[in-house]
Amino acid sequence: MRRRIPVLAAAVLALVTSTGCGSDFGLRFPGSLPVKDPGSFDTPLPIPPLAESRLVDGVRVFSLDAQEGSAELLPGIQTPTWGFNGDHLGPTLRAARGEAVAVEVTNRLPETTTVHWHGMHLPPAMDGGPHQPIQAGASWRPAWTIDQPAATLWYHPHPHGATEKHVYRGLAGMFILDDPAAPAFGLPDRYGVDDIPVIVQDKRFDADGGLVQDSQGNEIGLLGDTILTNGAFGAVQEVTTERVRLRLLNGSTARTYDFAIDDGREVALVATDGGLLEAPHRTDHVRLSPGERAEIVVDMEPGSDAMLISRPPDLGDVLLPGAYGGQDEFEVLRLRAAPALQASAQVADAFDSFGIDSFDATRTRAFEVQNREINGRRMAMDRIDEVIELGTTEIWEVTNRDGFPHNWHVHDVQFEVLSIDGEPPPPELGGRKDTVYLEPRRLYRLIMRFEDYADERHPYMMHCHLLLHEDQGLMAQFLVTRSGLDPEPGQFDPPAGEHGSH
Repeated sequence: MRRRIPVLAAAVLALVTSTGCGSDFGLRFPGSLPVKDPGSFDTPLPIPPLAESRLVDGVRVFSLDAQEGSAELLPGIQTPTWGFNGDHLGPTLRAARGEAVAVEVTNRLPETTTVHWHGMHLPPAMDGGPHQPIQAGASWRPAWTIDQPAATLWYHPHPHGATEKHVYRGLAGMFILDDPAAPAFGLPDRYGVDDIPVIVQDKRFDADGGLVQDSQGNEIGLLGDTILTNGAFGAVQEVTTERVRLRLLNGSTARTYDFAIDDGREVALVATDGGLLEAPHRTDHVRLSPGERAEIVVDMEPGSDAMLISRPPDLGDVLLPGAYGGQDEFEVLRLRAAPALQASAQVADAFDSFGIDSFDATRTRAFEVQNREINGRRMAMDRIDEVIELGTTEIWEVTNRDGFPHNWHVHDVQFEVLSIDGEPPPPELGGRKDTVYLEPRRLYRLIMRFEDYADERHPYMMHCHLLLHEDQGLMAQFLVTRSGLDPEPGQFDPPAGEHGSH
């Protein structure tokens, strides 16, 4: 049974709600600004271009430039922004399982950044976390082989203490993985036609159109009052097929969304962070916290409109959910169907099976998230918090002890949710995940296997993906080694010598 909000908190919340956010009592809760209505959804949805690549000695090579720019995020107003290979956001990188890839990243920003491949299974030295900084004017060339199922991943900066700022200014893009050996399963697959990337972010603007980043004291970071979809305010996607696949990415720094169609119709949830579910899950909503992804297939009728909205998300038993966006409802993206639609294949009733056997787990670790700390400690770049033996399966028990939202992201692996407070997870958490929302005071048991990459010197990260929390120290680091033992004194040395040009 889910724990209830304490009686006192519920009474305060009722008082605030009944008095219009406490206006009669002089109360003001951060994050309670109403979300702006664009009036009409007639701005064509920008589709991030597929990144160009070249084959060099069998390696698919991409190029990304992190740069300053200016974008029309609001009609008629130019906003200073950052982007990859452009003014805002970045191109969609796409590669296939089994391919060797490399990305030539150049930092043309006035400060150090990084590029992290969120959800990717790869060596820690290529991960793009805080230990792989790219100095202003320098370059970095990570290379690895894609070896995981087809999935919707993404890339974004991960500089220590400044991740929120860099992502908020516009540095983000999708990284789509394909698996040529897997069946098509009847899923829409024409990028930009019936297979649509949907990057949802919230922003706040000043009177001159500049981005405001002040969280105004909110515990979880900034909650913007303007919702952008692929960088557009009030966007519409023209639909020409009977079914459309939406690759949803919560690219916000703090806000949790609960995506639905405005008429309450069911959609087919077909994939989460790490790829396809075992079978489509028919549902009328999908909750995503920052960093999480989901793929849904929406049925359309000729000449009809459907509005993708965010319902008030169930944040669990948080204290005063309205302060954290838990009472916000707004429109996100209009889907407008043509008078005549091309026929779409029927989505398969089942996909491939998968699963990690809990009997294979050799160790259970407990993690408590509280006060910007994991197990009572804040992030330290020169400290290894956990050491894991290569080739082992582990169960991690994670609990949010605070009365406000957190989530949990683990680098390199895709985990599975075994249980929540001892009960099986709901179907929407039945897939492979790298990020999961943590409802307060509930025990999440996650199972994961550490394969392929051992490194005594370069760590991976685990952290809250509410980016203010990450920047403030709610992050830890772990090594995967062949022995599973702590490194010898002096063996782990934060790779400061690798900063700058590689």
